[in-house]
Amino acid sequence: MENPIISWLFETDAVRVCPEGQPFWYTSGKLGPFYINTQFLYGSEAAANRLLGVIEEACAGDKLAFYDKVWADISAQLESCPIFSQLIDLLCEEAKKMDADFISGGERRDYFFSMPVARKLGMGHLSIFKDLSTVYTDANGVSMPSEQANLAGKKSIHIADLITVASSYIRAWIPAVEALGAKIAYSLAVVDRDQGGSKILGDAGCPLTTLITIKPELFVTAKQLGRVNDEQIALINSFIADPDKFVIDFLTAHPDFLANEIAKGGKSAQRAELCIASGFAPECAIPKK
Repeated sequence: MENPIISWLFETDAVRVCPEGQPFWYTSGKLGPFYINTQFLYGSEAAANRLLGVIEEACAGDKLAFYDKVWADISAQLESCPIFSQLIDLLCEEAKKMDADFISGGERRDYFFSMPVARKLGMGHLSIFKDLSTVYTDANGVSMPSEQANLAGKKSIHIADLITVASSYIRAWIPAVEALGAKIAYSLAVVDRDQGGSKILGDAGCPLTTLITIKPELFVTAKQLGRVNDEQIALINSFIADPDKFVIDFLTAHPDFLANEIAKGGKSAQRAELCIASGFAPECAIPKK
């Protein structure tokens, strides 16, 4: 049976593929042919943005009240959105195979998936914030300072939306859990971009399980579903084969692209200037002063 997540990714616009000649900017200053917003699997872009707003407001307030505020939105979405509900069921099935004591998730997008999995499995949830502070919520939904939760020696499954190079784990999530005397024993993610994060997590002692990995085969299935065409498949394959060469080849074939992006101003100009400053652009594509 075909992995239903492939259809869901496109149905919710969680994966968007660019038209030929119009690649997406990534935050690194590089270009690519597809963009992944895993949180759109919450049901839609609008629903995901609504929850992000709730999360941001709750993070800025009393951290002990954070869980209740966010769970109210997630609970309602589980009842009303079959895609999101079925996705959480799939994550729960994987989590059941892991020998752990609690679930952890990091600010912000991890919470979309870590909180409902913990709730459905009757496990506690550790909310990790960007400042590395934490709050523990027990299986009954009662939140407390993490230091009162007796987590020393216990193991978590850290649930993430998307894995690229696992930088958030190394920088924040692993140290925050270890500061409580606990350990992230397993990583469970919805999507793996297949850009090295799995090896990094394995080396860190928290091996990755993912529901879907971004490989060429995914887009072949997407073509069969009528979601992408042959030209887009060609762009994707060239990017997956060598992301750096993709940038160079595209800018060489479109030498005015960076100048046009800079002329737009705003984020387009910022990303184009970052691309140049980072040495990603070939000489022929750099605007002449």
